[in-house]
Amino acid sequence: MKKLAFLFICICLLVIGTVSGYGLYINCSEKIQMGQPLKVSIDSDFPVGTSFDLVFYESRYTATEIDRQSVTIQENKQTQYRLFDTNGLRGGDYKVEIQFKGADEPRLRSDSTTVKLVKLIDRSGEITITSPLTQDVDEALRIEGSIAKLGNNGIEIEVRGPSGPLFGPQWIETKNDMKLGDGLFTRTIPVGTRGDYMVNFRDVNGFIGSITFHVTSTSPTTSLTTISIPPPTKVTTRPPVTTIATEMPSPTKSQFSIVPTLLAIFIISWMVIGAIGKKYR
Repeated sequence: MKKLAFLFICICLLVIGTVSGYGLYINCSEKIQMGQPLKVSIDSDFPVGTSFDLVFYESRYTATEIDRQSVTIQENKQTQYRLFDTNGLRGGDYKVEIQFKGADEPRLRSDSTTVKLVKLIDRSGEITITSPLTQDVDEALRIEGSIAKLGNNGIEIEVRGPSGPLFGPQWIETKNDMKLGDGLFTRTIPVGTRGDYMVNFRDVNGFIGSITFHVTSTSPTTSLTTISIPPPTKVTTRPPVTTIATEMPSPTKSQFSIVPTLLAIFIISWMVIGAIGKKYR
């Protein structure tokens, strides 16, 4: 009898709890590699049209908000998904949390899950790049380096450029560094276009990190010399000018210098004629 009474009470509490609230459940991986998207699933039996925010925080001394996305319950009540970008974040502790926009939180059932803790693992320090991060477009893209302690297990690379996916994801071989045990890799992928190219590295344990290469033109260019051409001179047509050389007057040709000479000749002639006349008288 007591067992039946206890079972009846449990059923009543379950029914009352179900009727008195709604369930809301979020779920995601507890650990992900830095650079991988954080995928969060959302399930709920809230009424259609109920909206709330899913917020991504960094958890250190204080919670720092990184991103938030809105979620609205649909009529089919199917599982919804939201992705949070982790590129550029540092390794450490993070969390995703539901934030209600109204008074919906008190209506939650006690078994709801509205907070999930996430650890972001930074493996980018395992990558060593020995090829230049800035390369000439005629020689790019040369990807050379090593992955710490990888040996000859191989890595998967994916290249994305200004126009989107360019290469991979594809596995390439690595050669074991006998001294350090690192995995040495080299691969050249023609790009043909200037811009930034991001290379993602993965191994069997998951995402390792991303490296960005800058492809530009470093070849010397021939500078063009600009020659300034003066505007054409306006030519005005004029009749030809005849220049007459002015002859300098000579003493013998001057009309003023010949008069005294003639006068002197006349006087001398007059005197001679007078003297001759006197002689024959």
